[in-house]
Amino acid sequence: MVLGPKDLLKLVKTKKLVEGLSERELTNPEGAGFDLRLGEVYRISGSAFLGEAERKTPNVNLVAKYNSEDRTVNQPYKNIRDRVNKRKAKLRSKVIIKPGEFYLVKTIESFNVPADITVNFKPRTTTFRSGLFLRTGNVAPGYKGPVTFGLKNEGPCTVTIEMGARFVHAQFEEVKGEGSMYRGQWQGGRVTTLKKEKQV
Repeated sequence: MVLGPKDLLKLVKTKKLVEGLSERELTNPEGAGFDLRLGEVYRISGSAFLGEAERKTPNVNLVAKYNSEDRTVNQPYKNIRDRVNKRKAKLRSKVIIKPGEFYLVKTIESFNVPADITVNFKPRTTTFRSGLFLRTGNVAPGYKGPVTFGLKNEGPCTVTIEMGARFVHAQFEEVKGEGSMYRGQWQGGRVTTLKKEKQV
């Protein structure tokens, strides 16, 4: 069963189900969940390995990050734990995505998912109406942190998207009998591996 906004807002207050929600979502959410905003954008490079027991994801380079204080982003990002390009390139407050380009994108909002809830995602219709397609997953019970998606311009038009724009809708579903708690290596919202890792 999909949980409605009244129940979700109670869980936000009592369990910190989602942290960092916009004022709009805290006071007047639309639909049956919360809209999430674009917080970070990464370009991927190098190579990846997806094996039976080990995995390594591509290198990432942070190209844009939301800044809530002044809505401009003009300083190098210095606190990333993921492997990133160490250049002192200035970050952007918006991203121009050309046809065929692929990025990893991270939400501003962070999750604290209890054992009896799972979260699924749907793109906002203006996202795909503009030619941008999201590759989303599921947030398992027990996961804590922001979430990362794949974003690709599959349309014929160049798209400009501002940092902080709403781009995906999160729906929360009750898990009867509680789910198995998340034990994966992506806990906390990291974007890539630093090296080849054994799967848990």
